[in-house]
Amino acid sequence: MTARFALYLAPVIGSRLAIFGNHWLGRDAESGASLKQPKVDGLDEARLRAITEAPRLYGFHGTLKPPFRLAEGRSEAELRHALAAFAQRQETFAVPALRLQQIGDFLALTPREPVPSLSALADACVTEFDSYRAPPEPAELFKRRAANLTPRQEDLLARWGYPYVLDEFRFHLSLTGSIADATERARLMALLPPLLAPALAEPMPVRELCLFIQPDRAAAFRLAQRFPFQS
Repeated sequence: MTARFALYLAPVIGSRLAIFGNHWLGRDAESGASLKQPKVDGLDEARLRAITEAPRLYGFHGTLKPPFRLAEGRSEAELRHALAAFAQRQETFAVPALRLQQIGDFLALTPREPVPSLSALADACVTEFDSYRAPPEPAELFKRRAANLTPRQEDLLARWGYPYVLDEFRFHLSLTGSIADATERARLMALLPPLLAPALAEPMPVRELCLFIQPDRAAAFRLAQRFPFQS
């Protein structure tokens, strides 16, 4: 099967946010190591494992350019070279504060206030690397359209292969997959803040772009390389 590539932001190695996120999901996407998940009062280990299954596949991250297959005639080496050059044109900034938020039926960390530099970085990743993206497969398009997209989201899907980019972009670091039970979501919203407090006590630096690779659909994404910004 064909590999997929994605451009993500991953917290700085060793930061409290990175340590929390990796342990919460139970996997370090950079090393590939499985990690022991924290104990959460009122939530057994099996249930925590289940509700974090979807984001664990991707690793703890915030999306800039969603997963894509390489376009015909493009190579991984070319992509890495282009990413290195792109990163060297970027300047370091920070997301001043993150907060826990419910998005639809899942929980995530989102910026407390708009961060224009973050939106600009995501927009550039989507547009500047689009020539490396193969068109979505029919099954992917069907899955996206099952979400009752707006006309604008349909336009974005047709042009960029994903409906939640550019003006529809909303940066987040997923903590759970879909949780259908509203009571369970509310309970988690109440239980998580004490666990999150140390990780959210400091800004999130943005000083590198991360390339994640999924060898095939049965495998998890791995953080393949970090590309540092110029300053």
